Order: sequence, then C-alpha cells, then structure tokens
Amino acid sequence: MSLKNSRLRLASVALIVALSGLVAAGPAMAATQPSVAAASTGAQEQAPAAPTDFVDLPTSPLPADSAPQEFTVTYRNDSSAERTVAPQLLVTSPDAGPFLTPTDVKLERRTAHGCWETVRPGAQTGTLFTDLTDAQRTLPAGETLTQVYRLTVVNPQAQGTVAPRVALYG
Repeated sequence: MSLKNSRLRLASVALIVALSGLVAAGPAMAATQPSVAAASTGAQEQAPAAPTDFVDLPTSPLPADSAPQEFTVTYRNDSSAERTVAPQLLVTSPDAGPFLTPTDVKLERRTAHGCWETVRPGAQTGTLFTDLTDAQRTLPAGETLTQVYRLTVVNPQAQGTVAPRVALYG
C-alpha cells in the first residue's frame, strides 16, 4: 500500500469518527466543529474545535407575539490574556414539546456596520442555535464583546426559551 493511500485511509477514518461524534453531540457541540473544507485545507489556523466552557446569560421566554425582539450577548474578557470567544443564541423548546424548527422563527444578527443580516439557526432535538464556528473571535484582554440578535417569532404557536451565552475556548 502506498503512503498516499495510507494517508487517504487515515483521513477518511478521521472524518468518519468526527462525523459520528457530531451525530451524538448536543447542539452546542455540533455548532463548534470546524467545516470539513476548513479542516482539510490546513491553510488556516483554527481556534480550538470545542469550547472549554460557557458563560450562560439570563434567559427569557420566547416572545409570544410576532414583533421583533432584540437580545444582546455581552462578555468582558477580565483575564490578562486575549481569549477566543463566540457569542451564541439558543432557543429551546419546552421539555414536553412541541419542538421548535428553524421555520418557527426569523433570526438576524447586527453587523459591525449596524445592518441586520439573516442567520440560519441550526436545529437539534428541539433546540435552535447559532453556529459557533462563524462567531469565533479573539477578544483582547480587558475588551468587551457585544453581539445583538433580533428574533421574530413566525409561528404563533411556538413556545420556548431564549438562552444567550458565550462559548469560551482554551
């Protein structure tokens, strides 16, 4: 067997193991895995694939009307070193259901220019979540992260809880 074939087999096995882990992982962990394209290029330096901790912020009920509601995720890096962080918005279903789907809500994120951009939430077992890999950023020591989301309930029967949080890496 050639060295090239061995490397391909090893890469295939690693990919299968990683994908198997995604299926078994909860929404927060699934949202942290690097994309296959980014992982296979090796050209970019990747932040750690999985958060080491989360800072949970105050939760609130899913809005009962169809008016847009803003949620702000704020985190201050009080350490003496820079830190990789990622804001995340979770929308969880009631334990007894019915489970939420991405079509139940419209989710947007405010850009640095003050415009709103649509965010397609991921979904797993009734939890909607924003992707952590796209949200990762390096926060210098003493700096504050502020990310504003705008959530509109499209399905008037939708019920749940909005849970903002910040993923911490390394």
